[in-house]
Amino acid sequence: MKRVILASVAALALTACATATPYQAASPQARGGYSEMQIEQNRFRVGFAGNSVTSRDTVEMYLLYRAAELTAQSGYDWFQTVDRATDRDTRYVGTPDPFYSSRYGPYWGPSWRFYRGGFWGPWGDPWGRDLDVREVTRFEASTEILMGRGAKPNDPNAFDAREVMQNIGPRVVRPSMN
Repeated sequence: MKRVILASVAALALTACATATPYQAASPQARGGYSEMQIEQNRFRVGFAGNSVTSRDTVEMYLLYRAAELTAQSGYDWFQTVDRATDRDTRYVGTPDPFYSSRYGPYWGPSWRFYRGGFWGPWGDPWGRDLDVREVTRFEASTEILMGRGAKPNDPNAFDAREVMQNIGPRVVRPSMN
């Protein structure tokens, strides 16, 4: 019983600490962040991946911010999105039964699929209890950008880099320096 309580407290503590992916470079240590790859002198592929608590709007906003920041850092005035996509990855995660996982290891546990009334029932608890299964969704956005100097083209896919940074910058959350 003590193990069950400790596992529950640990799970709650981890959930409470979960925060959205900050605006940061992607790395093996960071769960998400921005990345870029230069294709030509004035053309880049830019991406931003969020974790399971980062909204789609935040992922897309950080993608635009990184495109604007990269444009300004490269000495250009504006960028145009040539190709833009946002992918959604949804998975269903179940919490293992603490009784079986503590005694029999991670590879064996009871099957909660059941036989009732001559038919195999759906995955779930035959006694009608709710199982601890949750939906985990992550968003990842990417775009190819073309950078230019001078006046921004009259195109809805063209953005003034400094104006984007000025407007979105106050909403960008950077990693805490703990």
